[in-house]
Amino acid sequence: MKKTVTVFGSSRPDPDHEEYLLAMSLGRALAESGFVLCNGGYDGIMEASARGASEAGGHTVGITMNSFASRSPNRWIAEVEERSSLIERMMRLIEKGDAYVVLKGGTGTLLELAAVWELMNKAQMKVKPIIVLGTFWNGVVATLKDELSAEGLEGCTKYVSPVGTIAECLQLLQSYWR
Repeated sequence: MKKTVTVFGSSRPDPDHEEYLLAMSLGRALAESGFVLCNGGYDGIMEASARGASEAGGHTVGITMNSFASRSPNRWIAEVEERSSLIERMMRLIEKGDAYVVLKGGTGTLLELAAVWELMNKAQMKVKPIIVLGTFWNGVVATLKDELSAEGLEGCTKYVSPVGTIAECLQLLQSYWR
């Protein structure tokens, strides 16, 4: 059975933006490696990662929200699951993933990263890879590690793996299931 990688990231980048291109390359690499790609189903990084996966022949799943009635899933999403609230949508994105890749984003992406991280930290779900790709989240992870070590809680940062490249991301994912 194919593993599903949930990708979190901003809805803002346009197709000519470097973050869009990175997400598109990530989606392509995930599909070529045999992963199913799951994301929030809309624009920006969600569209880009789904586009890359779809163009590479991969399967894509978008978890959308019916309260965003004015928005439609992007055309690269093959399978749509609709939820009624932001929390239900986020929880389904987390449930669906066998692993998570987090790209640059705003408070919504921060909420998704924090939720999956805390669910693992509190043993409310099985430990799965959480990979932050690029440098955007490195400060958040480093600050938490530094601040929590003073409280003897630095172990919670073991759940998050910062990587600089898609190749490193794929290597981590593939080594996890060996």
